[in-house]
Amino acid sequence: MKLSVIIVNYNVKYFLEQCLYSVLNASGMVDTEVLVVDNNSVDGSMEMVRQKFPGVRCMLNKENVGFSKANNQAIRQAKGEYILLLNPDTVVEEDTFEKTVSYMDRHPDAGAMGVKMIDGSGRFLPESKRGLPTPSVAFYKISGLTALFPKSRVFGKYHLRYLDENEIHEVEVLAGAFMLLRKSTLDKTGLLDEDFFMYGEDIDLSYRIQKAGYKNIYFPQTRIIHYKGESTKKTSVNYVLVFYNAMIIFARKHFSKQHASLFSFLIHGAIYLRASVAILSRFLRKMLLPILDAALLFGGMFFLKEYWSRNMVVHYPEIFMLLAVPGYIVVWIVSVYLSGGYEQPVRLPKIIRGIFSGTILILVVYALLPEIYRFSRALILLGAVWASMAMIVSRLVLNTIGWKGFSLESSTLKRLLIAGGSEEATRVLSLLKLSGSAHNFIGFATPEPLVSNGSSRLPGEFDNFTVGTVDNLKEIIEVYKIDEVIFCARDISSNQIIRYMSLDTAKEVEFKIAPPESLFIIGSSSVDNPGELYVIDINSISRSLNKRNKRYMDVIFSLLFLAGSPLLLFLQKNPQGFIVNIFRVLAGKCSWVGYQLPDPAGRENLPAIRPGILTPLDTLKNHRLDPSTVSRLNGLYAKDYRVYADLSIIRAGLKNLGRKPALAA
Repeated sequence: MKLSVIIVNYNVKYFLEQCLYSVLNASGMVDTEVLVVDNNSVDGSMEMVRQKFPGVRCMLNKENVGFSKANNQAIRQAKGEYILLLNPDTVVEEDTFEKTVSYMDRHPDAGAMGVKMIDGSGRFLPESKRGLPTPSVAFYKISGLTALFPKSRVFGKYHLRYLDENEIHEVEVLAGAFMLLRKSTLDKTGLLDEDFFMYGEDIDLSYRIQKAGYKNIYFPQTRIIHYKGESTKKTSVNYVLVFYNAMIIFARKHFSKQHASLFSFLIHGAIYLRASVAILSRFLRKMLLPILDAALLFGGMFFLKEYWSRNMVVHYPEIFMLLAVPGYIVVWIVSVYLSGGYEQPVRLPKIIRGIFSGTILILVVYALLPEIYRFSRALILLGAVWASMAMIVSRLVLNTIGWKGFSLESSTLKRLLIAGGSEEATRVLSLLKLSGSAHNFIGFATPEPLVSNGSSRLPGEFDNFTVGTVDNLKEIIEVYKIDEVIFCARDISSNQIIRYMSLDTAKEVEFKIAPPESLFIIGSSSVDNPGELYVIDINSISRSLNKRNKRYMDVIFSLLFLAGSPLLLFLQKNPQGFIVNIFRVLAGKCSWVGYQLPDPAGRENLPAIRPGILTPLDTLKNHRLDPSTVSRLNGLYAKDYRVYADLSIIRAGLKNLGRKPALAA
């Protein structure tokens, strides 16, 4: 066995599938085995691998043991002369394995190798080649000198930007996303250090390889796509703590006590600085707009109150502005949040929907309050109108001035081009339509000319939408002002895709790849922005928006049931359980609607939601269904969630609202 490819997976099913397709395509010229170690994923990754890649060896962990330990598990069982550690969010070229292994065979002093990496927009990733993070290098990086003088041989050692990215170099550190290792080298250096849970293990191993007398080679004659940043967000506090803690472990292990202390001091300073910046930036990004909304709403309510009291000769106590109005504002803002009004890009109809829902909730609670606290329905309604106007106008202003981090959904659709053969490109277009994504479809770019011997080889509607061949992709993008290109991986090789992604086009373009026979299209528009994921089950109950809507509906129904309990109690088979369930749902212990449990296929195949009082079976008269039908009903509810589905189930099971939740049954 020449090569063992090891992939550690943790809840990145779609990236893993795309990666495995490219790996198998690259294995044709090299005797290769593929091992996937799964760190207790819950997204169905391993089921997908077993179904679509039966030749892949799978190793399943019952917990997330980390990157180093999982890789070591597979290395100990690997049979290859070479070991390739490969991230699941990568795509390799068809000749990547052949070129890299051939170079290693010709250069026995090379202990490890990395390749040129590009992101999902075709941009070079500087971490393809790195220097050792010594105290001085760390200081230059933390202080910002590296960013100011990236090409400097003194200040630019972190990413070695002074080295030509298109030439082979000996470097100090290789990236763990693609790390080709000679098995005999690992026998001398030892495996990955399991003290590193995630991050830093590649730096440690690179350093040990050099100390053992081998070279680390940066090899740009083949490239890979690395959808960097899918597993962690670099602005998160957790990332800062884990990454810099890994640097401290490395310093204590390899530097002298004096240097390690200095490094540790710098790193701890960086942790506090970066963590503070991360917390502040996340707070500002998430809270600045709601704070602005709260200020506008409070100011508007103040003037409305003054105007109304003067013209209607009504006196409002101080408690109205001190407690009632802030309460209204909180409900409106939370309602807008739950309706998706704060998601980027901002959609104005979601804001209106949120204000409307919040106003209904305020009026329901208002009706339950004692007379002394019912200040004015008119001001609530006028406030709702003002809230809608203020939020919409503020978004339009922010969009006009180009406020950083804010985007308003444009009515102009992305101009889309699909690159592939007739059958596959048509399938991808159908997939987009099924997913509900909105695009301005411009046409197809074929792998080769359509016309041969004066006649069309691919007749039909496909011809009418063909704008050229992929060899002219740059010109097509510029002439038709294309915003997004989807490559059909069945028809266009990874080599070609990566080459086309690296084209120097006049405008920024998003690139995505559609693996063959898959129900998804995936891509990354930038290092920090994974972009859109198009999949058939795009309205899965696991989507954050659907989770919020479901929780929102649970709260609304609980309050309505509480208000109507004097009447609803007479309908219930278990009146006492009905009252208990209202407070269970309000506390978030369960939901009014959930899965029918136990699921014969296993609950681990379903997205996690709160246990339900009612289930999809409540809409049916016959509850004695075979196990496969029960599983299908649960699956349909999970994969294509709609709020009206909950409404239908609650209406059908109105008499059973006192039933014990599924897990308590």
